[in-house]
Amino acid sequence: MSATKVTLSPKELELVNNADWILTKNLIIHKVYELFSEVANTYRDDISRFTSFNDTRVFELAPKISRGEQYQQLPYVMLDYPRIFLEQDIFAIRSFFWWGNHCSIHLILKGKYLQQFGNSIDNYFQLFGKYAPETRGWYIGVGEDPWQHHFEKDNYIPIADWNGLPVNKLPFLKLAKKIPLEEWDDVNDFMVKHFNRLLSMLSEY
Repeated sequence: MSATKVTLSPKELELVNNADWILTKNLIIHKVYELFSEVANTYRDDISRFTSFNDTRVFELAPKISRGEQYQQLPYVMLDYPRIFLEQDIFAIRSFFWWGNHCSIHLILKGKYLQQFGNSIDNYFQLFGKYAPETRGWYIGVGEDPWQHHFEKDNYIPIADWNGLPVNKLPFLKLAKKIPLEEWDDVNDFMVKHFNRLLSMLSEY
């Protein structure tokens, strides 16, 4: 039996002979790491402004930055802080860079943390309504897998389309907001602003 001949298309052949693009990709990922490191430091500083969290232990673990190559076949970098990941109880805010798509921030609550903070989330969206500046651009998770971070309609829907079910009735809650990569210069401010907005939703309503 003869071996199958593996061929490369002209585009693939061009890329495999060009090291510059992969070096540039590695440099970009390094810069995302640097950005998320700065963002993590700001997150930790900003926690002190929310005194209602003083008696909780959810922020004791240091921020964690990790990376991968295969979220829907594309590279990603993520920052988790806070990061409580237990089988039944989750309290996490995930800042996410996804190559070719967007940067986004995701709140994930499950179990006792959803019961503890769910009412404040509901009160926030009831107070401002679905179309106010304070709620515009937020998405709520409708998927079955809390570790999916894309914004297709089987995973996230705009909060304006939410049916209003109390969030503590859900198996888990995900809230998210995204910013296009074309707005790279605004990513730092975006992450910090919406990290603080999430903490406000959780604790002040």
